[in-house]
Amino acid sequence: MERMTQHKLVIDWAEKALLYEVAATPKPGLVDRRDNGAHEDMDFFTFLDSIRALAPFFDDYFYAGYFHNDTMPELFRRIRTIGKKAEQAMMTATKGINTHKGANFSFAIILSATGYFLRGKSACDNCSVLFTKDDTNSILEIAAEMCHGLVTKDFAGLEAKTDLTYGEKLYLDHGLTGIRGEAEAGYPALDRVVLPYFRENRHQSREELCLNGLVLLMSTVEDGNIIHRGGIEAWQQVKTETRLMTQCCLSEEPLRAWLTEYNREMIKRRLSPGGAADLLALAIFFALLEGLF
Repeated sequence: MERMTQHKLVIDWAEKALLYEVAATPKPGLVDRRDNGAHEDMDFFTFLDSIRALAPFFDDYFYAGYFHNDTMPELFRRIRTIGKKAEQAMMTATKGINTHKGANFSFAIILSATGYFLRGKSACDNCSVLFTKDDTNSILEIAAEMCHGLVTKDFAGLEAKTDLTYGEKLYLDHGLTGIRGEAEAGYPALDRVVLPYFRENRHQSREELCLNGLVLLMSTVEDGNIIHRGGIEAWQQVKTETRLMTQCCLSEEPLRAWLTEYNREMIKRRLSPGGAADLLALAIFFALLEGLF
């Protein structure tokens, strides 16, 4: 069997995390192995094409951090340039369908932060568990340093703009910062919400952990995809519904039954928690690094 270095495993597990996320079934409103959720323009195979297109850039993100010798904001600027090329490759592979724009943004940050963290550390061969909880926290702190001031910089001068994106409108009208705010804060949805759950419940199967993690994220995080499709009230309603579900502590089969029914409801409302799904993929990545699956 080919020996895999620590660095190669990190990069490969980023791709595996995206595969695990789309494969987890059933997911409410999201593409999975069973159906397309609330999406009419993409399916399971669209996601596979998208992941395959993005994967070659994961090496670039990681090694941009590993060989970086400048400031953390400068590292962010560097990987953002790479990220735009990766996004173009994704859109070409999916024929213009946005499957992983948010995930690409975050994996660019996290993989480059991971590369930077591993600078000067001894790489090991055939490692099955690479990181501790403290290692993960250190990487998230590096990510926060990279993104320091990102919200202010990206949303500067919006009052004077006439053609605003939906994210810019949400920031002006409601103060919502989206994935930029999550990244600048060091991904608290990972650090405080889903990764503690993964660590405490590692006895569950991989898919059960993924599904419970998704519901937990849906109950807590700001999800621009839901807001874009249904507005603030729809997002708040989904948070309330999923928060009640997290309190039920269902075993795997009742959980699957509820998710199947809730998927029908989300399809009816035309809602998709894509923001929570992107964060789930990041959580899966760290779970793989910590050996939680």
